[in-house]
Amino acid sequence: MSHRPIYLDSHSTTPMDERVLEAMLPYFTERFGNPSSLSHAYGWEAETAVRQARQILADAIHATPEEIVFTSGATEANNLVIKGVAEAYFSKGRHIITVETEHHAVLDPCRYLQTLGFEVTFLPVQQDGLINLVELEQAIRADTILVSVMAANNEIGVLHPLAEIGAICRQHQVLFHTDAAQAIGKMSIDVQAMRIDLMSLTAHKVYGPKGIGSLYVRRRHPRVQLAPQIQGGGQERGMRSGTLYTPQIVGFAKAVELGIQEQESDSQRLLQLRQRLWNAISPLGGIHLNGHPERRLSGNLNISVEGVDGSALLLGLQSVVAVSSGSACSSVNLAPSHVLLALGHSQQLAHASVRFGIGRFNTAVEIDQVAQQVITTINCLRQAHSAVFQVV
Repeated sequence: MSHRPIYLDSHSTTPMDERVLEAMLPYFTERFGNPSSLSHAYGWEAETAVRQARQILADAIHATPEEIVFTSGATEANNLVIKGVAEAYFSKGRHIITVETEHHAVLDPCRYLQTLGFEVTFLPVQQDGLINLVELEQAIRADTILVSVMAANNEIGVLHPLAEIGAICRQHQVLFHTDAAQAIGKMSIDVQAMRIDLMSLTAHKVYGPKGIGSLYVRRRHPRVQLAPQIQGGGQERGMRSGTLYTPQIVGFAKAVELGIQEQESDSQRLLQLRQRLWNAISPLGGIHLNGHPERRLSGNLNISVEGVDGSALLLGLQSVVAVSSGSACSSVNLAPSHVLLALGHSQQLAHASVRFGIGRFNTAVEIDQVAQQVITTINCLRQAHSAVFQVV
């Protein structure tokens, strides 16, 4: 059997926790009913499972079960928010604020709305990847209907100050949405204290199944209105029609439940592994840490390397470690990361970047092996680069 590389790409997806799979399995075969079929026991079983999962997810973010709308993932949830708010609040205004470093699942729907006559302000970020709150408040206008700022950046891991952003939005009576796909189960989220009105979540970033996510939609103070983007059977209070995928929903809730229970211990262990990797490779010199050094996800280490070609760097690492240079959703694009360019990096430095996503199942031994391969690869590439210039 061939040796598989060490997996350090947990921001793109995570392996499913066996405890999650165990919770899901009965709902594929034994308890396979449709949760909307409430005239017999099969439907009752499924409906009960969905109701319990909805409660778990609501408790995790300090919401009510009625405020949880199931979707196919965070991308659909983001689209439902941005397009749904734009359509529902069309008469109030056509201005939306977001950030240059958002995921494309936010940026692209915003750009689509621009083709329909909406105005979008794309806020810049500081060199550490965080927004300037003064600039955010100054960008709000009388016709602003939505501010969308992600909780944790999927590339550089920075954690935006949600409570402060929520307070600004509430003061100006503007809806606040956050894409928390990377944050759930890894940081404390309280939609009440943080004044979050809409929040996108997904399961596969927190050791759950792919293909399931949810959207938190505030029901009180204020009651948020959304125009549905998928219509049909009227499920999810009419906001998102379609037969609910019971096994996925059960797995999603179990993954989040485990994430909350083990959040503190996981965070401390990942922080130690991240520091171990950084301590090993940073003495090479010419290694830039991308994003705020402290306000970031515990398992995130994103670096740019001087004096190497980005493609050659990933090629030199791939036999030992599975990593990426940026968002998995746009990894087929050879252009430098839009997030790193927003930090002020040159095209070359942005292209020569590696995102290490350390996860629940990684070990110190694996980190040491990866560090050695990173050091060896960078040294070889720099020597080759130097030799070429000497010949020239």
